[in-house]
Amino acid sequence: MFNKILIANRGEIACRVIDSCRRLGVATVAVYSDADRAARHVAIADEAVHLGGPAPADSYLRGDAIIAAAKATGAEAIHPGYGFLSENPDFVDAVEAAGLVFIGPSASAIRAMGLKDAAKALMEKAGVPVVPGYHGDNQDAGYLAQQATQIGYPVLIKAVAGGGGKGMRRVDDPKDFNDALESARSEAKNAFGNPDVLIEKYVLKPRHIEVQVFGDGHRAVYLFERDCSLQRRHQKVIEEAPAPGMTEDMRKIMGAAATRAAEAIGYKGAGTIEFIVDGSDGLKPDRFWFMEMNTRLQVEHPVTEAITGVDLVEWQLRVASGEPLPAKQEDLTITGHSFESRLYAEDVPAGFLPATGRLAHLNFPDHARIETGVRQGDTISPWYDPMIAKIITHGATRAIALRAMEAALVDTEVAGSVTNLDFLIALTRHAGFRKGEVDTGLIERDLDALVASSEAEGAARALAVIGLAGLADHTVRGGMTLWQPLRRTVAWEGGEALLEVLRPGAARVTLDGVAHEVRWQGDRWWVDDALRRNRIVTHDAGVSVFGGRTVHLVPLDPLARDSGAGAGAALTLSPMPGLVKSVHVEAGQVVKAGDRLAVLEAMKMEHSLTAARDGVVAEVLAKAGDQVEAGAPLIRLEEEEEAAA
Repeated sequence: MFNKILIANRGEIACRVIDSCRRLGVATVAVYSDADRAARHVAIADEAVHLGGPAPADSYLRGDAIIAAAKATGAEAIHPGYGFLSENPDFVDAVEAAGLVFIGPSASAIRAMGLKDAAKALMEKAGVPVVPGYHGDNQDAGYLAQQATQIGYPVLIKAVAGGGGKGMRRVDDPKDFNDALESARSEAKNAFGNPDVLIEKYVLKPRHIEVQVFGDGHRAVYLFERDCSLQRRHQKVIEEAPAPGMTEDMRKIMGAAATRAAEAIGYKGAGTIEFIVDGSDGLKPDRFWFMEMNTRLQVEHPVTEAITGVDLVEWQLRVASGEPLPAKQEDLTITGHSFESRLYAEDVPAGFLPATGRLAHLNFPDHARIETGVRQGDTISPWYDPMIAKIITHGATRAIALRAMEAALVDTEVAGSVTNLDFLIALTRHAGFRKGEVDTGLIERDLDALVASSEAEGAARALAVIGLAGLADHTVRGGMTLWQPLRRTVAWEGGEALLEVLRPGAARVTLDGVAHEVRWQGDRWWVDDALRRNRIVTHDAGVSVFGGRTVHLVPLDPLARDSGAGAGAALTLSPMPGLVKSVHVEAGQVVKAGDRLAVLEAMKMEHSLTAARDGVVAEVLAKAGDQVEAGAPLIRLEEEEEAAA
C-alpha cells in the first residue's frame, strides 16, 4: 500500500478519496486553484499545493504542475478522481514517465475507449452489442445528414470524445439536423478539443443502465448494475442500484458483456460500461446496447458501494499498489437497494441553469450518507460544476430506500443559492418513479408537474413571512407582541404580505390576496389548521423555510436601486456568469419570439438565449468573447410602441 498519494481533483470527490485514505493510513496531498484556497478538500488533506488561477486550464488541467507537486511532496501515486485529467492518456504517460503510479487504467486502455466510434468498433469485435449508427471518419455535414436519414429519425448526435451530455443533441426532424450538428460540434470542440461526432439511433423509451467493472489488468469482475435513467439535459439526477425490474438472467448477461469489454482492453481499476436499454416492453436480454465506457470512478459509485459493501476507492488503491483483485465474481452479492441524489446549485424552472452564490446556511441530516466538498459560508463558483452534495440512502427494499431518500432530502437545508432540492423531493414522490417505471424521458415529460407550485408552497411562504417579521424568534413567541405593530406590511425583495397578529402564538398572513391562519407552539407550526413539518431558519442572507417546500425571503435593502427598471421582454439578460460564445443578431434585425439571439457558455455547457417576443433589435450590448456577470444586458429590442412608430 502507498504511504502518500496526491489527489488531482477538487470538491466532493477529493474529499471522498481522502476519507478512504485516512481509514487506510495513507497520507494525502491536495491541490487547489485560486478559487479553492479555502475549500474543504484543502482543509482536510494532510498537505496542499497551489496550482494557479481559477480557470481549470490554469490549475486542475495543468498536468505538469500536478506531477511536480507530487514529486515535491513525496507522493508515490496520483488519484485523478473524475473529470479534469482522469481520462487523459497523455497525462497517464507523463505520470508514469515521472516514476509515479497513476491510480487508474493504462493509457492504452483509456485511448481504446476514449473515442466513442473506435470504442464501438472494438466492442463489436469483443462480442458486445452496440447501438445502430454511423461511427465513421467522414465528418462532412451533408454526408452525416445522409447517414442520419438512413439510420432513421429520431437520431442522437454525440461528440466522439464526449461525456456528461456535452456535444450531444437529439434530432427529431431532418430540417433541424444542420443546426443541431453545428451546436454539438461547437460545444464538443470547446469541451474536448475535438469537434468530431457520431450519429446513433435514438431509442424511444430508453433506460440508461450501467455496469460497474473492476479489473487488475488481466481479469475483471462486475459489481452489478446501476440505473441512471433519471436525467435532465443528458445529465444524471438520481441514480439507483440495482436497476428496477432487472432479472437475474439479464443481470448475468449484461455483467458478462461488461467484463468482456473490460478484459478486451486489459482494464485495470474501476470503470463503468454504459448501456442503453429499450424499456418499452420490460427488460429483455436482447435489448441492450453498448454506449460507452467511462475509464474512471463514477460520480454515482456510492450506490454500488452501498449494495455490495465494497469500498471502491480502497480497491483502487490496493490494485494500483500491486495487489490482485480483492474478490472473485462469486464472492460478490447484492444486499438491499440504494439511491443517490445530486444536489446542485441550479435554477430548475429556468431550464436547469447553473447558479452561484454564497452558502449562507447549510445543514445535512445524519440519517443519510453525505458526500460534499463545501461547508456553510463557502461560495459556489462559476468556474466549476455547481454540485453541492451527493445524498445517498440504503434500505432493505427499493421502497424503503426511496422513502429514506425522501426523508433525507426533506431534512436537507441549503440557503444562499437557488438549488434543485424541491425538484429532487418531487421526483421521490413521482408515482411512476415510485413504481420503478423509469426511462430517460420521464423528467422532460413530467417537468411541469415536477416544478408546479402547490398548497404546501403557500403555507411555506406564510411561515417565511412569520420568520421575516421576527415572530419565529423564541423571545417574541411568549406573547410580547406589544413591542411590534399588530397589523403591518412585511416586505422583501420581490414581494410583500399583510401580517396581523391575532393573539400570542397566532397570526394571519395575507399573500397575493389569500389569507393563511398560522399558529405555533414551540417549534411546531400549523397553517390553516394543518400541522406542518417545516423549519424556519434565519441567517445572514435572510429567512428560509425548509421541510418539503423551500422558500427564501431576502429583506429589502433600502439603499438598493431597482436594477430591473427598463428590463422585461425587451431586454435579454445573462442568466448567469459566463462567456458570450456567439451573437446571432445585429441592430435593426427583425426577430420572432424564440429566435436565437446569442449563445452563452457557462460551467462547460452552452446555453442558447432566445427572444422573449417578436420585435426589432435596437442594440447589441455584448460581443463574442465577452465575459459577463449574471444579469448583464446582452440584447435590447425596440419598445413595441417605438417599433410601431
